[in-house]
Amino acid sequence: MSDTVAMSNLMDRIYRRQRHLYDSTRKYCLLGRDRLIERLSPPLDGRVLEIGCGTARNLVAAAGTYPQAQLYGIDISAAMLETARAKVAREGLSPRVRLARADATRFDPALLFGVPGFSRVFLSYSLSMIPEWRTALGQALASVQPGGELHIVDFGGQEELPRWFRHGLRTWLAQFHVDPRDGLADGFAALEGRLGTLCTFERPYRGYAQYAVFRRA
Repeated sequence: MSDTVAMSNLMDRIYRRQRHLYDSTRKYCLLGRDRLIERLSPPLDGRVLEIGCGTARNLVAAAGTYPQAQLYGIDISAAMLETARAKVAREGLSPRVRLARADATRFDPALLFGVPGFSRVFLSYSLSMIPEWRTALGQALASVQPGGELHIVDFGGQEELPRWFRHGLRTWLAQFHVDPRDGLADGFAALEGRLGTLCTFERPYRGYAQYAVFRRA
């Protein structure tokens, strides 16, 4: 069994039931998602891709914020995409939001959507669920067009929060195969110069989260 198939099966097992309650329960712990959307600011008629789009909650919000943008989403879980497609259809956004099943570490925008790349790409609390996250980071940047931006929000190091909170949070996250990427800043540093510039790196909510913007050269 390939790594892609194994990961897809794992995500389907985790979210087969959770997907129905995901949006109502995760809004209390996935901090900074709306702030990321507000700061995307794609160009008029720009293309925006979310990697690990889950239920399409973020794509629907982005569609409302940027009515002239074209939205795209990929996810490795067929179960999550089923929920995402239903949500997009209910909101009447099917003409503007296109979804596809794909592995974040290896996908081709031209084959999936017939486009060369995107003006904005974002990952919202999905990088911490991708075992080969450094490969996914490079793949995400490869899909950003020159002058475009990659935005990421995810769990941070919780360095300014009590030790008991950090331990409890990480123990709980591990149950869902979530591993905060403490090396994210170093991962970006390795890509700077060659691929672009790290414009923003913040640790909001006392380090609970981390938010980064990388501009493609």
